[in-house]
Amino acid sequence: MTGLSTRGLWVVVALMGVVLLGTLWVAGSGPPVPAGTSTGSIRLGPEPGQDVGEYLASLPGQLPPEGMPVPALVQFDRPLDVPDAAALAGTSPVGTVVFRVPLERVQTALRFEHVTGTGDPAAALGVAREQAAFRAEADRERAERAADPAADPETGALLTRRAAIAAAEQRMLAAPDCACVIGLVVTADRDALEALAGTAGVRAVHAAPQRSSAAQLALSPLLPEQTTAATPPPDDGPVPAG
Repeated sequence: MTGLSTRGLWVVVALMGVVLLGTLWVAGSGPPVPAGTSTGSIRLGPEPGQDVGEYLASLPGQLPPEGMPVPALVQFDRPLDVPDAAALAGTSPVGTVVFRVPLERVQTALRFEHVTGTGDPAAALGVAREQAAFRAEADRERAERAADPAADPETGALLTRRAAIAAAEQRMLAAPDCACVIGLVVTADRDALEALAGTAGVRAVHAAPQRSSAAQLALSPLLPEQTTAATPPPDDGPVPAG
């Protein structure tokens, strides 16, 4: 490669790290899918910047016909711990759980974890929480490796903050009582989805079209603090130290 100094190469590498880490929290990135499949194109959740009232009012019209089970994104009005989230899901099978650690005025990652197992739903969600904590730790390590204030102070500071945020996420997700579940993807028919939508603690139920598969979904959950528009939360608050 020509035309770039050693310092310039380091800046390019660091900026690539910023782009990668920045995508981790952005709504719409979709859940992990099996190897060989692509992220989906069926969006469940509001469009970027969409009016929250408009979005919520549109959801009843997207419910499936009676007797037709479909995947649906169940979105909570506040972050829940694993037992409470599992209890709200009831008997509906859960395919994906959405974790997000709540830190005031700090952008934290949306973490989409596949749920496996057919036994105790709370136990299955607990395993997914542990996996989310593992991913947060990996994010911290990547950010710390990419941060190089000597190459570019501004980028280095951004990556250092991202590493600190990921470390805080890991600590909270590692705790069994972490209130950090903001959504679930369940498969259910119209009656079950209507019952979920009317359950205390559930803010929205966004059903996918008929014959949709989990691999087709691109999830963009409404955050509990988004009350007027689906806009990014602020990121100017202090990061809790370990």
